[in-house]
Amino acid sequence: MGRGRAKAKQTRVARELKYSSPNTDLSALQRELAGSTPSPYTAPAAKDDDEDGDEYADRWADDDADDDWAASR
Repeated sequence: MGRGRAKAKQTRVARELKYSSPNTDLSALQRELAGSTPSPYTAPAAKDDDEDGDEYADRWADDDADDDWAASR
């Protein structure tokens, strides 16, 4: 009990968010979609996972050959 006031407030806030129409800056939206200004975000450089300097790359590579627990068919 005692949840009625909180639930009523949540319902009111949800309705306001659902049915309100905030002011939209259409010119800013058009500029963003057109891509006229460069984005300040730069993607991080891609990391090469197949580096030759990886000390663990081939450590266990041939370990699967002698697994006798795997059923051979």
